[in-house]
Amino acid sequence: MKISAPVTKNQTIEGTIEDLTYEGLGVLKVDRYPLFVADALPGETVKIVVTKAGKNFGYARCLERETTSPDRVEVKKEDRRLAQAGIAPLQHMTYAAQLVFKQHQIESLLAKAKLDIEVSETLGMEKPYQYRNKAQIPVRLVNGQLETGFYRQHSHDLVPLEDYYIQDARIDQAIIVVRDLLREYGLAPYNEADQSGIIRNIMVRQGYYSDDMMIGFITNSKTLPHAQDLIKGITAQLPHVKSIVHNVNNRATNVIMGPVTKTIYGEDVIFDKLLGNQFAISAQSFYQVNPQQTEKLYQIAIDKAQLSDRDVVIDAYCGIGTISLAMARHAGDVFGVEVVSDAVADAKRNAKLNHLDNVEFVANKAEYQMSKWQEMGMKPDVIVVDPPRKGLDETLIESATQMAPKRVVYVSCNPSTLVRDIQRFAERGYHVVGPIQPVDQFPQTPHIESVTLLERD
Repeated sequence: MKISAPVTKNQTIEGTIEDLTYEGLGVLKVDRYPLFVADALPGETVKIVVTKAGKNFGYARCLERETTSPDRVEVKKEDRRLAQAGIAPLQHMTYAAQLVFKQHQIESLLAKAKLDIEVSETLGMEKPYQYRNKAQIPVRLVNGQLETGFYRQHSHDLVPLEDYYIQDARIDQAIIVVRDLLREYGLAPYNEADQSGIIRNIMVRQGYYSDDMMIGFITNSKTLPHAQDLIKGITAQLPHVKSIVHNVNNRATNVIMGPVTKTIYGEDVIFDKLLGNQFAISAQSFYQVNPQQTEKLYQIAIDKAQLSDRDVVIDAYCGIGTISLAMARHAGDVFGVEVVSDAVADAKRNAKLNHLDNVEFVANKAEYQMSKWQEMGMKPDVIVVDPPRKGLDETLIESATQMAPKRVVYVSCNPSTLVRDIQRFAERGYHVVGPIQPVDQFPQTPHIESVTLLERD
């Protein structure tokens, strides 16, 4: 027997928003059937129109708000484009409410898994905007003119923007400068439909402490026309630019950068600091985009690790060595593993840059290297993991627990996989100590970072 939804597309409904999804969408239920509504907050009575009715849930658009939540921030008409582009999907919530929402997401998942674990209040920012130190901005033709902006959600229609709200203001300024130079010299923006045109994306990286800036042109062509004119124009208007690079990506792909990057002005890298360590950052380096909150996140990880100068630490998913080098100042020896070989090369260079000789980096899949270290008889005191959103591979958890570290510090960017992995560690004799600490790395968005300490039973 086929079960149909209790609502139909284009149906108008009135009701009260009960909750928020992990993406920050309001939830309105009709006979226990959830409809997800953008720009709607719990407690608000709304009139909505159903835009999609699936078997188990649907989507709706708000037509009218009859009551308003005290947690609502009225968004200016010109700023609504940020929500359309998915840049600041929580901008209609007060920042205090955003922090509670992120804490509640972790608490809800723990409760669903029947885990009695405390979650601290989310550690937020004093200035929860203009925090991102990196931008990769698409360049497209809109109404006959080269524009920079961001794609409308779930589409490849460009929304032209000049103020991105969550990016460092110096980056926003640089994008406008580059955009105007591209218009002046008549460089054709990329056309996805027929893979024609030249300029696909503009990449900008900004050192938070150093003030160094890198600008990158990602092109569909192997050459960058008017390169010298562009360099002259950029350096005249943006004197803090230390590096300009050209990256070629002539494949029909959603991946932004191609494999080859050439420096056409200045240095191959820019520099910035994190917890007292200096880092060389190349065009392709992974480097946390919110340096202010990253320092708080890593300091919490260091504190939870309770390091002594004799401890051996393994840092899985070490990237360019940001956590490894921070911990190396407090530990005996640190071993980092990372699957991206270029990142490992950066990590080794950063260790030398900071005169740290008690750290060693290996290029390998984390789960493979952990098994290898286990077979070699390595006995770390602390293992730090900072995995991608998919969480930890079960073989990594098996190898990690077989090495019997006293403590595991789990830096998570996905509460769902964190809760799953906590359960896997529990099956192997590890329990959570103290509250989980959420840290708001991405204000105005639903993304949640957190730090959890697990100890051997």
